[in-house]
Amino acid sequence: MSIISDDRSLDLVSRSEAQTRRFGARLGALLRRGDVICLAGELGTGKTCLAQGIGRGLGVEGPITSPSFTLIGEYRARTGMPFYHIDLYRIAGPEEALALGLEEYFYGEGVCVVEWADRAPEALPAEHLWIALRYLDETKRGILMKAVGRRYEELLREFKRRAFGI
Repeated sequence: MSIISDDRSLDLVSRSEAQTRRFGARLGALLRRGDVICLAGELGTGKTCLAQGIGRGLGVEGPITSPSFTLIGEYRARTGMPFYHIDLYRIAGPEEALALGLEEYFYGEGVCVVEWADRAPEALPAEHLWIALRYLDETKRGILMKAVGRRYEELLREFKRRAFGI
């Protein structure tokens, strides 16, 4: 596994959908109310796999599906904490994203994972964890995590420690 890391970022390679979900589950286990995870990447790069893993790590039971047509999937973790899986693929811009009432989700009591976050960056909270996924080959995906803000720097530091011992 190749890993490149600094204080605010982590660049790694996932070798399968299962590994992408495991990375997500490890991240999800560290999340707390109010956290916002922003996912970007082309179709088929693993955004939904990662979101499914995050939901599992939070304790969401049952299937987590891509909310492309509903835009926002709402789930409950075993702890009762809400998990919001938001998909901005069909959004034309930040105004349309804000019309969904995203602020209520971002500043509410749950964890938000936003797929296609790059479609409306102006609508996102100033602080978040940005994760860009990229296609490397049929089974491999690059995952670049960037912490924006102190909370997310701490989160990324703890994720690196628990997942990789770095």
